[in-house]
Amino acid sequence: MTSKIAVIGGGSWATAIIKMLSDNISSKEIFWWMRDTEAIAYIKNFKHNPKYLSAVEINIPSSNVSVDLNFVVDHADYIILNVPAAFLKSTLSGLSREQLKGKKIISAIKGMVPEYNQIVATFLNENFDVPYHNILVISGPCHAEEVALEKLSYLTIAGTDKKLAAVFSDFLSNRYIKTITSDDIFGTEYAAVLKNIYAVASGICHGLGYGDNFQAVLISNAIREIKDFVDAVHPIERDIKESAYLGDLLVTAYSQFSRNRTFGNMIGKGYTVKSAQLEMNMIAEGFYATNSMYQINKNFGVNMPILSAVYRILYEKETPQQSIKLLTEKLS
Repeated sequence: MTSKIAVIGGGSWATAIIKMLSDNISSKEIFWWMRDTEAIAYIKNFKHNPKYLSAVEINIPSSNVSVDLNFVVDHADYIILNVPAAFLKSTLSGLSREQLKGKKIISAIKGMVPEYNQIVATFLNENFDVPYHNILVISGPCHAEEVALEKLSYLTIAGTDKKLAAVFSDFLSNRYIKTITSDDIFGTEYAAVLKNIYAVASGICHGLGYGDNFQAVLISNAIREIKDFVDAVHPIERDIKESAYLGDLLVTAYSQFSRNRTFGNMIGKGYTVKSAQLEMNMIAEGFYATNSMYQINKNFGVNMPILSAVYRILYEKETPQQSIKLLTEKLS
């Protein structure tokens, strides 16, 4: 029986996942939802996404690309969520719990649902009654731009049901994508959220003129904050040096393709939050995640000075110069 997989979202990461699925040799039918009707018409006519990763050829039936979310969801066995976390609630608002019953839901979002201060897995469980054993999380150091260029990349598929994680990972594996499975659904998702915040911090420091030596100290402390937090939230045996944790942090903090680093760099150079967001014209998940994680950590009390510094800059209008100077006294 052919598995049916739906991708929800029209951005660069969604386009990259469509490419991964299409380049994988296993039998499957792919559906794609996005809200942009003009982009859908272009894809149907020319087989390319006009706004994101436009060089990627889209090799799925044009009838399977739709603005009708109910059509796409109702046809799918697996649903990959790939919209910005800030828009997840509104995107899914027209769906019922019954429509998602029995379906396997995969989060490729790497962000917090800001209305609830929840990771995607918890949001799905509490608002749509999706059991955790039907939820998977895609993480790992994998920029969409490098997928488009077919650069060798590694993804971690995490889920409480490791057999399901293994089955789904087989849909993504191809000659340039290697997949790893994990049972750490909560740790990998929180780590994926936090690394965006630390990429913002890295960008701020770069914008302020701090050099590579300081960046190395910053990111060394960042992985320690990630470990301390995920150990407090979900205390299981894990190796924080694995690519889903340390690898994802490194690529997001240092890469030219990192929108969170770019956003932070603009803040460090003196842009306001609003002006940086307008000029980027893309969502930096780290902005929303900073507030959510700061609020969540009030319940856990983990020592997270980098998170606190970014929060003060983005939400309390403390100057980047002042916050980072104070931060330098707390790092080791």
